[in-house]
Amino acid sequence: MQGTLYEIDIRSILQLIEQGQRTGELLVEAYPASLGASDKQEWELSRESRSSETKANGGVGQYWLVFFVGGKIVYAADRHSNSFIRLRDYLYSHRAEKAIDILQSASLATTNEPEYAYLWLLLEKGAILPERGRAIIESAIEEIVFDLLGLRRGTFIFESGDAIAPQLTALDVNPLLSKTMRQLQQWKQFHPYIQSPHQVFIINNEDKLKGALPAQAYESIARWADGKTSLRQLSRFLKRDLLTLSKGIYPYAERGWINLIDPVTSRKQKAASGFKTQNSQRSPQIVCIDDDLSIGKKVEYILIERGYRAIAIPNPIEALGKVFQLAPDIILCDITMPQLEGLEICAMLRRSSKFRQTPIIMLTGKENFTDRVRARMAGATDYLTKPFGENELLLLLEKYLHL
Repeated sequence: MQGTLYEIDIRSILQLIEQGQRTGELLVEAYPASLGASDKQEWELSRESRSSETKANGGVGQYWLVFFVGGKIVYAADRHSNSFIRLRDYLYSHRAEKAIDILQSASLATTNEPEYAYLWLLLEKGAILPERGRAIIESAIEEIVFDLLGLRRGTFIFESGDAIAPQLTALDVNPLLSKTMRQLQQWKQFHPYIQSPHQVFIINNEDKLKGALPAQAYESIARWADGKTSLRQLSRFLKRDLLTLSKGIYPYAERGWINLIDPVTSRKQKAASGFKTQNSQRSPQIVCIDDDLSIGKKVEYILIERGYRAIAIPNPIEALGKVFQLAPDIILCDITMPQLEGLEICAMLRRSSKFRQTPIIMLTGKENFTDRVRARMAGATDYLTKPFGENELLLLLEKYLHL
């Protein structure tokens, strides 16, 4: 199941997944707000042309992943902000200092969602209790459903697959939708002064704000009015509902005593305005062919954040055509895929003069001598064993890009 949000809205997509009792993952990707209608086809084909942005503020190619088991939501990840920051915020609000220390010192190489894997690491080490872990996951899901239901421009794809494991909680879709729709109706009352949970705020008029608030309340606002802490982060820190928090800030934003800024939007607009001129400033282009959507998106996310142009293509047959259009500098290709094996793709590409010198790195779930020999015989340049870490991937790519 895939399409655009012009054809069907997020609410209907979630309800269809629940009714079908489906297990898998939903990927939703937003169009940049300033992208014109004539550019959408190019955008869908050339996601690798997106600008690189910092983890904290996300890029033009903003996307979310929602994981389902039997039609229920078990986890959701936000890919335009740093999920480790999100987890740290939740741990801070739960006063789990020991868990924060473990999180900062731990290192995982995983094909699973990193935040989810770290959360389970903390549970296994006894740094947090299961009920606290459930509360964190449920809050994360509610945040993302709130963002998705307000999205009007973008694309989506649902892929059936193995359940994300292990599972700690599961939320029914319809009660969550009803609750979130009510919240969105209330949220509209704060426009135009408060428009996004990602807005940060600063104090414009200290004297008037001091005079209007009790001393303790003013000190609390002044502490977080640093132009860096978003409304959503503040709601996590204070363990207060986003709507209640925004309702308290709104009168002072309306009077101009507090100013709210959306750094994410300003960065996206700047990046989108350069979308058509990026080809003149070509950064290395990487294509990842892997039928496992989560691995492909992990690779794409890592590389875009490092300034590469990257695109993940889950369908191996479709990938052959796109590879010839995109002419990437390096190709990453999974060995085992149902429709067409990676070694066959590698051999076919090597028959073309266009790809005789292009580094092709095979991705394999098992490291053994036979796979390595078969990969070399098919014309592969190198191979990478899954699961792999970020540094491992980047070092291998840099090795061949320098050549």
